[in-house]
Amino acid sequence: MIRTLAVTHEGEVLTGLPLQNIAIDEYAWIWADFAEPSAEETLLLDTYFHFHPLAIEDCMHTLQRPKLDYYEDVQFFVLHALNEVTLEAEEVDLFLSPQFLVSYHHQQKTEMDEAWTIVQSEIDSHKDWSGGPMAAAYTVMDKLVDKYFPCLYNLEDELADLESRGENESVEELMSQVFNVRGRLLKLRRTIVPMRDLMYRIVNSQHVQSNGEERIYFGDIHDHLLKLTDMIEADREMTADLRDSYISLNSNRMNSIMKTLTVITTVFMPLTLIAGIYGMNFRVMPELDWTYGYPMVLLVMLLLGGGMFLWFRRSGWFK
Repeated sequence: MIRTLAVTHEGEVLTGLPLQNIAIDEYAWIWADFAEPSAEETLLLDTYFHFHPLAIEDCMHTLQRPKLDYYEDVQFFVLHALNEVTLEAEEVDLFLSPQFLVSYHHQQKTEMDEAWTIVQSEIDSHKDWSGGPMAAAYTVMDKLVDKYFPCLYNLEDELADLESRGENESVEELMSQVFNVRGRLLKLRRTIVPMRDLMYRIVNSQHVQSNGEERIYFGDIHDHLLKLTDMIEADREMTADLRDSYISLNSNRMNSIMKTLTVITTVFMPLTLIAGIYGMNFRVMPELDWTYGYPMVLLVMLLLGGGMFLWFRRSGWFK
């Protein structure tokens, strides 16, 4: 599907015009949004806009790393949006020139819808709106980056919940959840860090067609990406701390279990020795014919076991 937004020289917005019927030179600028385009619609990148074949190839073969390429008077941006469910990166491509903005993406994106609505409403409410394709491109980038925050906030909530638990769940289950969160943080990092580097290049590049005020806005997006990067690093450190805490907790539990088993084994060792001695089938053994031999042996075993138990307890083995 292709939707168009054409701005006349008088500041009027026309939407829904077939792209093939738009003569770019007759308008102040246009925005063509290719959302889940068909093969025939994708051909318009070549037949109508005459973009460079390498740029068109990058659009058709996802997933490219975020980047900025220059083709004569057209700047080509590869951006990454986030799937809020899987946290996988989804590519959004922009072709930018003083006369038009072309956005191309294989998935329907709510960020693109929001950017489209904002640009249209800004032009409708301000007939002298000085923004153009560059301002529209900034709006798209800003909305893509804004969607990163809820994904990261959700992971931070999960980490806070994991940090407060630990007594009622097994260490194995907690460790599994920590590594799950850590893996999703890594997915976010693989998307956010390249976008941060791209935005740094946009802010500092002399080739990008923007004035000083527009660079301030792009710098704001770069600041957001720096904040996201710092948050991810802090969260990854927290997962490492939680992992170490659970490992220590598991070790303490194992030590407690081993101490209990050691006490039981040690207490029963002399009892087993006595029972073993009197269980031997020799014909001539002391006390075999003694009337009180059996109760006396049980008494000795009871006193010996009880005494060892009390000694272990006084030694602090049951703390």
